[in-house]
Amino acid sequence: MTVSPDRCSDRARERSDPLVGSASPARRWLLIEHPGPWARAALDSVGIAPAQEALVSAIVPGVTRVMLVRRPGRQPRDGRRLWTVLDHDAGQLASGTWGQTADVRESTPDRPDAGLLAAADALAHATSDDRPSDPTVLPLLLVCAHGRHDVCCAVRGRPVAAALASRWPGQTWECSHTGGDRFAANVVVLPDGVYYGQLDAVTAVDVVEAHLAGRVDVDHLRGFTTVPAPAQAALAEAHRRWGPAGPRSFRTTSVTHDDGSWHVELTGADGLPQRVSATVTRSPRPPARLTCHAMKDAVPMAFDVTELRASDKLA
Repeated sequence: MTVSPDRCSDRARERSDPLVGSASPARRWLLIEHPGPWARAALDSVGIAPAQEALVSAIVPGVTRVMLVRRPGRQPRDGRRLWTVLDHDAGQLASGTWGQTADVRESTPDRPDAGLLAAADALAHATSDDRPSDPTVLPLLLVCAHGRHDVCCAVRGRPVAAALASRWPGQTWECSHTGGDRFAANVVVLPDGVYYGQLDAVTAVDVVEAHLAGRVDVDHLRGFTTVPAPAQAALAEAHRRWGPAGPRSFRTTSVTHDDGSWHVELTGADGLPQRVSATVTRSPRPPARLTCHAMKDAVPMAFDVTELRASDKLA
């Protein structure tokens, strides 16, 4: 598929921009159903304003994230909308509904969780120790289709969302900005917190099918949201070396920085090496326009695993 010669996603493919290490960090998510249109800054969208301050206050950078979602295709703009709080470790922690701007604060005896203010409060006070409200709803497939943020997300994302919805209709949502516009189409699998990029309607189905069957697709892997970029690179290389393996088959136990490189320790399960040690370096790529809206060049970074060692014994 070709978007346009001057679009960021085409330029990134031409440059062979590395995907690994580009997943936006988060361990907990608040998903708010919103039919659109979405403002460039998602929380500026219509109907959000009465709860915007509370939502922003509930966000802990690098830990929590708020995203708008909608079903692919035309959606009714009236009626109740869903919200849900997801945690990487605990699954779905809380859920509720909200309506139009006038009832953003609505709370009724039979639905005390109704309203976006309740959603913000649930995100702010959620912990991994909380009991999941409904562990059967997962996993969810989010496809970035935020056209006002970057046209590549809409043009490349919407066909992918439609393809995934045909296969997994109850699990697929279009979502607001995920980061990494130039890697469109982007898919996030929750609550695993795994980013895949540079997908199309065919490869997306294959990648998600493999993921749900316990096989991470390294060729389209951007990274894992629960760990920093150097650990994302180490995990990707471990999956490439010893996979196929599931998204939780390796666990990051430590990340340290010394003399310009990172040392990452992993543990493996399910017959994988029990201990993996990786050395990761970061190097700049040539300056480039990284989004369609960018007014000037930026310097993207590449994360490379220079050493990867396995041991069958834990330290």
